[in-house]
Amino acid sequence: MVTSPTAATTHVFRGAHGDRMAFHEMGPADGRPVILIHGLFSNAQVNWIKFGHAGKLAAKGRRVIMPDLRAHGESARSHDKAAYTADVLADDNLGLVEQLGFGPGSYDLGGYSLGGRTTARMLTRGAKPGKAMLAGMGLEGLLDLANRADFFRRVLQNAGTHEKFSSEWMAEAFLKTTGGDPKALLLLLNSFPSVPRAALAAFDMPLMVLTGAQDNDNGSAAALAEAIPGATYVEVPGNHMSAVTLPDLGDAIARWF
Repeated sequence: MVTSPTAATTHVFRGAHGDRMAFHEMGPADGRPVILIHGLFSNAQVNWIKFGHAGKLAAKGRRVIMPDLRAHGESARSHDKAAYTADVLADDNLGLVEQLGFGPGSYDLGGYSLGGRTTARMLTRGAKPGKAMLAGMGLEGLLDLANRADFFRRVLQNAGTHEKFSSEWMAEAFLKTTGGDPKALLLLLNSFPSVPRAALAAFDMPLMVLTGAQDNDNGSAAALAEAIPGATYVEVPGNHMSAVTLPDLGDAIARWF
């Protein structure tokens, strides 16, 4: 396991259907674990390591565990639709918690954008972290993903044709920088269930809703915080894409966890 607060190592775990999945780890092996899940089109390296966010947690003595989601990074990128069953991302990462032997309350959990949605699905399915974080996510993005999923379908299906500097063009440009697999990602888009409002009201652990002040991509983060009893609401500078690149995000995460 990792002993340096600034170095990361890569490990393998079994995802749903037995698929080969990867997670990256930083910080002392005996530190309290915190699992961080990245966003769509991204990966653990870009979302958490590149801009120093994971390093800030590791420097505090935390064991930071960062899976690459299915169809992303170093994890399985199957082109078989059978690999993308409903809620497969929650299945994969609930499996990671189990395989690492983390019992209720013994770890913390959070995610950004799609990682926030995956975190919410895990909580809905019974995950019991000590503390949780939903970042880059709004209420509408959890209750009904249809509009966002349609946006990303347009990005993937019409690659190379988007108007320069449009939202679709920017998303495609980001995908190119992370080496994403469009065919696998299109299949993944069909696997996202909603999170019922009643499930949000039942989240009973300390939970932070963290957002860029100009981020409305997934709806209202303030409304999401209001829907979760006792949730802490934190704004940092930036929009959905730029907030990840700024130190304020990592500072807020390190303070929370």
